[in-house]
Formats: sequence, C-alpha cells, structure tokens
Amino acid sequence: MPPDDDDEFAELRAEEGNAILRLFREYGRERFPTFAGGAVAAVVQMLMELVPSLLLAVAIDSLFFDTTAFSLFLVPESWIPAEPGPQFLLAGTLIAAAYAVGAGSSWVNNYLWNSFSQHFQHSVRVDTYDALQRQGVEFFDNRQTGEVMSILNNDVNQLEGFLTTNLKSFITILVRVGGMGVVMLIINWRLALIPVAAIPILGYLSYWFVEAIHPKYQEVRSAVGKLNSRLENNIGGIETLKSFTTERFETGRVRDSSRDYLDSQWDAITTRIKFFPSLQVTTAAAYVVVFFVGGWWVVTGSPPHPFFSGGDPNAALSAGTLVLFLNYSRRFVYPMRQMGQIINGYQYAEAAGERIVGLLDSESRVSADADGIELDEVDGDVVFDDVDFAYRDEAGEAEETVLRGISFEADAGDYVGLVGPTGAGKSTTMKLLLRFYDPDSGTISLDGHDVADVDLRSLREHVGYVSQEPYLFYGTVAENIAYGVPDYDEDELREAAETAGAHEFVADLEDGYDTMVGERGVKLSGGQRQRIALARTVLRDPDVLVLDEATSHVDNETEAVIQNSLDALTEDRTVFAIAHRLSTVRSADHILVMDDGEIVERGSHESLIDEEGLYANLWRVQVGEMEALPRDFVQRSLEAE
Repeated sequence: MPPDDDDEFAELRAEEGNAILRLFREYGRERFPTFAGGAVAAVVQMLMELVPSLLLAVAIDSLFFDTTAFSLFLVPESWIPAEPGPQFLLAGTLIAAAYAVGAGSSWVNNYLWNSFSQHFQHSVRVDTYDALQRQGVEFFDNRQTGEVMSILNNDVNQLEGFLTTNLKSFITILVRVGGMGVVMLIINWRLALIPVAAIPILGYLSYWFVEAIHPKYQEVRSAVGKLNSRLENNIGGIETLKSFTTERFETGRVRDSSRDYLDSQWDAITTRIKFFPSLQVTTAAAYVVVFFVGGWWVVTGSPPHPFFSGGDPNAALSAGTLVLFLNYSRRFVYPMRQMGQIINGYQYAEAAGERIVGLLDSESRVSADADGIELDEVDGDVVFDDVDFAYRDEAGEAEETVLRGISFEADAGDYVGLVGPTGAGKSTTMKLLLRFYDPDSGTISLDGHDVADVDLRSLREHVGYVSQEPYLFYGTVAENIAYGVPDYDEDELREAAETAGAHEFVADLEDGYDTMVGERGVKLSGGQRQRIALARTVLRDPDVLVLDEATSHVDNETEAVIQNSLDALTEDRTVFAIAHRLSTVRSADHILVMDDGEIVERGSHESLIDEEGLYANLWRVQVGEMEALPRDFVQRSLEAE
C-alpha cells in the first residue's frame, strides 16, 4: 500500500515490518517472566474449563442413565468409590475444584498481564517521548502538535489495550479451542469434524478482514491525529479566535476535521459489521449441525449418514457424549467468533505501533555524535564561513534557499547586532549557531571547533538563547527562571531577575517569585514573559548569548533598564542581538545588516548611517524621518506588506 500523502508518518511507516513484534521484542524482553507467568495461568484457566463438561458427560452416562461404568480420565481406579452416591459427590467436588482453580488462575493471569502491559505501556511512552525530544527543530516544523500527541497518548494506549485484552483472548482461543477439539477428536473424530470444519472458513474470513481493514485503520489513526491538532490549535488560540469572532468559522473547520474522522471510522465500521455476522453465521451453523446429527443419532439409535458411524450399524452415541459435544461446540465456536475482535484489535494496534515505530526510528537531520567534542572553557569566538541554508519538507527535500553565503567573525566578548527587514534570515542564522538546523554548505565554528563536531548538549550549555516569543512552563515565576538550573541559589536567581529587569514587577506580584504564571505564562504580559525568559538564560550564565528580539514586547523605559543591565552582562561574553528596534544594537561593536538571506552591510552604527544604505533607511523609519526615505525603499516596503 503506498503511503498516504496526508499522513505525516506514512513514509516511515511504509518501510517498517511488524511493528508490534518489534516493540514486544524490545520492551517485553525485560518483563518476559511476568508475561510468561500470565500465559501459564491463562492456559491453566482454559484447561479447567474443559473439566466440568467432561465430568457432566460421565455423570449422565454412568450415574443418570447407567449406560457405562463410572471412570475418570487420569484418575486411578483405586481412587474411585464403588457406590453411586460417593461417585456423584466426587464428580461434584472435582467440578467445584476445577472452577476454583480456574478462578484463581484467572486472577493470576489478570494480575500478571495487567502488570506486564502497564509497564510495557510506560516504557514505550517514555522512550517515544525521549525520541521525540531528541528530534531536531525541523521535525516539529513539519508536524502538528496534535498529531504527535495522538501517538504519545492514543497509540500507546491502543497497544496496552491489545496486550491486556486481545492477546489474552488469542491464548484463550488456542487453549480452549485446541483442547476441546482434541477431546472431541479422541471421543468421536467423525462427529468432531463438523465444528472443526468451521475453522478454515473462519480463517478465510479473517484473512479477508485483515486485508480490507488494515489500510482503513491507518486512515482512522491519521484522522484522529489531525482532529487532535485542530482542537489543540483552536483551544491554544482561543483569545485570537474570540477577538476575531471566528467561532462559526472554527466550528466549521472542526466539523470538517471531525467529518474526516467520521468518514474514515465509518468506512472501517462498515467493513467490520460485514465481518462479524459472517463469523456468527458460520459458527452457529456448526453448532446447529452438531445438534441435528448428534441428536438424531441419540434419539433414533443411528446416525443420519453411515459416515458418522464408520459403517458400523450398531455404533451408538450416548447422551452424555452428545451433551459434551454440544457444550464444547457452543464454547468451541464462541471463541472463534472472538477471533474477529482479536484481529480487529490487532489491526488497530498494528496501525498504532507503526506510528510509534515511525517516531522511534525518525532520525534528526541534526546528527548528535556520541563522540562529539565536549567544550570546557569557552571564550566565545564565533565564525560563519560561507554558510548556505534551506528549510526542508517532510521528505527531506530542500525548499527555497533562505541563507546564502553568510560569512562573519565575532571575537570573544563582542556585541554583534543583526538587523534587517522581516524575513531577511536573522533568526535562522542564529539558530544555526545552536544547531537547531545544520547548514547545507559552509561551516560554523566556536573557538575554532566546527559546531557540527561538538556534542550538542555541550554546545547548548555554552550558548544561551532567548527567543522573541518565549515559552513559560506551568508553574511559579521562580521555577521558570530556574528552569535548567536545578541547584540554583536564591540570591543568584534574584540577581538574574534584576539583570533582566524582572525583579521589580515580580516583587509586586501577590506571591512574588511563588506566583503561578498559568499555562504558557498566560497570567503575565508579553513583556513580563520576555523578562522572565531573559532572566532564565542569564541565570545559566552562558559564554555566548543570543537575544532574538528579546525586548520586543517591553516599553522603552523597561528596555533602557534591561539595556543598562546588559551592558554589564556583555562585558565577558559574546552577545548576538537580533533587533527591529535599532536602538537595541546602536552600541554594538559590529552590526550585520541582512536582506533576503544575505549580509548586505556591516559596520558600526555611525559608519552604516554614513553609507546611506539599507540600515540608514531603517534608522530613518525608526526616528520618524519618513520624508527622507528613497522612493524605491518605500515602494519595496509596500510590496512586502
């Protein structure tokens, strides 16, 4: 089956074999004794279910109708009482014991298998999440949050359900059907052929179902992920939704996503509801034929066809044997009907497992060399040498190049500003330094080391990054500032907050540093979130600091406070500041002016003003000298809008 173009994991999944078997090997091996113990208990439970019907058949023939002598399989004759009364009590006691052992085995099976499946689920979820967070940023650029969340939750839960319920049912079928089939074949193999003949028919129906339902369940899993993504996006953007009064529009989009899920689910359901009645008809037919053949034989004394007696006109079928066959046939065919449920659950679990394996096997395009260079003391010399870069799509194909020939040097302790129009490539350039992405050509070095050869964790421990839209985690102000620094000192935390211009507003909060910020920091303003994010990075004390519009949401007064603090902060570290507000980088040692993915100007503030180029025009916009702007600059700005 070709990959579904709308399924973000289709290509990875199409290359994988049996995902459930692989996951079972990798995650079930450690707890296999628990699984095996549960399987043994399930076997004992099913074997105990064979005993009551056997004892009932013996009781009917020997005690109720007195047609045969009382004897029990595997029980020595010396243990069997001579009188009917004690024989009846023995049979009843053995029946009660079989039920008791069966109930105990059922408890052991449920305990062990639930323990196995829950720990299996836990291990798979944790490793899947770990694989997820090791992915490069490009992985998340090309995938929706809801789609990934559906793997971590829905798909992992689907695996647990299969292990807990469907796999147990499969063992039940093997033991119960196999055991009953063997007993019936031993007692009267010709009559036993009737229920046994249903097996290949059921097998064919199951094969047809597997072939038909598998792609449909893949579509269902994909539709679930897309629906989750739509709901997650809308709930996350609820304020924007309400401010633009787009409730009806978004309801329509949710309706469309839900309709896609409904259609894919209904397609699977219609296939499923054709399958189960066909199983019921087949199994019911086997039971009915056994009833007519065996019943006729007992009532008339001869079978309806010589085949069943083997040509012996005196061959008889006892009432006890008929009752045994009817009981076994009824219980024999019912588990076979469950085979459909098992296959149904397996197909769901296989589709889910393929997505999990796809995520586990998805390798980041930013390779993390296990033997990468560990940085100790970092001076902060940064060199970009002829760097080109293009974002890539899900298939890894390069899209339009966004950076071309980027080359510059920053000595240790330099304050470097990056400015230019929106979309010029400023943020992308700095993300390459942190190896959120790797360049397509050229090199980036830190203290003479190519960053591609440096251990990722070590690199990012020495390079701090404050984004334009900082993310705050649900928790307190202090927890967010100290994120990534578990053994922080409270005095250092407060000093970092003061440096970032955050201490004053935090001190005014009702609970100070213990104030809960809400999900994503919703209880704070954009400027407050930026200052906390800046304090978080300052507390880590990186050797290289990247500020990506880190003061874009603060007022001029607060920016001045932060700027004064940063002046002291930049004395012993290399700082890159991306800014639209040129006053932020006016005092920078070097200013790089970018446009359309290239560095078009470089120098100090004064020298760039004198060049009368792009920087000078951007400065005129900021200071309000609109009448001095060249016509082509204004025209270009209008076209960009």
